[in-house]
Amino acid sequence: MNFHNVEFLISAANPGSFPKERLPEIAFAGKSNVGKSSVINRLLMRKNFARVGDKPGKTIHVNYFVLDKKCYLVDLPGYGFAQVSQKEKERWGKLMEDYFASGRIDLGVLIVDARHAPTNNDITMANWFIGSGCPFVVVANKLDKLKKSEILPNLETIREDLELPDDCPIIPFSAEKGTGRDDLVARILETVRT
Repeated sequence: MNFHNVEFLISAANPGSFPKERLPEIAFAGKSNVGKSSVINRLLMRKNFARVGDKPGKTIHVNYFVLDKKCYLVDLPGYGFAQVSQKEKERWGKLMEDYFASGRIDLGVLIVDARHAPTNNDITMANWFIGSGCPFVVVANKLDKLKKSEILPNLETIREDLELPDDCPIIPFSAEKGTGRDDLVARILETVRT
């Protein structure tokens, strides 16, 4: 699969705007300041394909990208940190509920901050993936900001706090340096081929 052959498809503000053509969907979820867009950009080896903002909360719709005409990469609105009105947060919440209830996700990519214990929202998201039976991976981003001695204990904390099943991988990742990209690519290819 050619990860350079990607194009923006649609920014869906409601379920009626989700693409009609069914392709495998790889959904990226994470809190607003975790570097979700940076992870997607690193995956695609593009600098500014997914919008990276100086303020968290730039993604306000469900953004669909078509990857090599074989699958959708779905950039979901970040949760928890963005400074927006309560009404806007409620709209996001409803949109996310509708998306998750649609049964469209073939692989979830839950992005967490490798430097910190998971937030309550991260735990809620992991519980949704586990409860729904939807396959998912956890990407522990910002690995480059940790000392070597901190990496293993932090990854263990993430696994414990999220109560991850043994078969759910945690991918140590650095959007900055590219660490973990190959592992994430392999998971996506595995999903698209099955």
